[in-house]
Amino acid sequence: MSVKSAKRVIEIFELLSRHQQGLTIKEVSEKLNVPQSSTFNLLKTLSTEGYVRQDMLKKYRLGEKLIPLGTIAMESLDIYSIGLPHLQKLMNTVQETIFMSVLSGDELVYIAKIDTNRSIRTSAQPGSKKPLYCTGLGKAFLAFLPEQKREELLQSMELKPITEKTIVNKEELITQLKQFNKNGYSIDDEESEEGLYCLAAPIFGSDRQIVAAISAAGPKERMLSRKDFITQQLMGSARKISESIGYIEQ
Repeated sequence: MSVKSAKRVIEIFELLSRHQQGLTIKEVSEKLNVPQSSTFNLLKTLSTEGYVRQDMLKKYRLGEKLIPLGTIAMESLDIYSIGLPHLQKLMNTVQETIFMSVLSGDELVYIAKIDTNRSIRTSAQPGSKKPLYCTGLGKAFLAFLPEQKREELLQSMELKPITEKTIVNKEELITQLKQFNKNGYSIDDEESEEGLYCLAAPIFGSDRQIVAAISAAGPKERMLSRKDFITQQLMGSARKISESIGYIEQ
């Protein structure tokens, strides 16, 4: 397989990851601007090997063979393997859904999700991406990144309304981020999903830079009734994970 074909395979994987309902050969071809004949051959090979699958509507989706590869990739991330026991303990303590994410370009990528028996529906799943400006985890990155990096991200960022509460004014967002930095944690108040309230805290590495973020999310009313307790537990877990990967608090 040529390097060009390898690049197209990667593009197909990334495209299908953004369209979990599946895409037809024609749709994949059009979105990637690749001839249908080439798209057909690539998808046929990937399907035969189990890396994509075709449903009853002739739409292609990511295949089951990617699951163990993704799991191994996650486990190879020190932050994931080190943080997981702390996330599990945090979930048991606060009884809300717990997430961990890392930064990928100008978006956050979820690498862990620990559900409770009273978890609410959310589109956030391991491997999925979301904007930085409207999520608790994303705003944790924006609040604690070095100033130059934060400015670069904010300048290139378009604040689109996701819900009625999404902040779409950059000055308002910047003011909020400054407060989050002082508080040591960030908040998503129904800004990415209606009814969902999220508290998030940064994970720092040995170089004292933010490398990941963790959050607790649940129904707004329930979260607000226990906000101080959840925040305390969340920040405590974030500090322990940070220390586990070499962070030393001054």
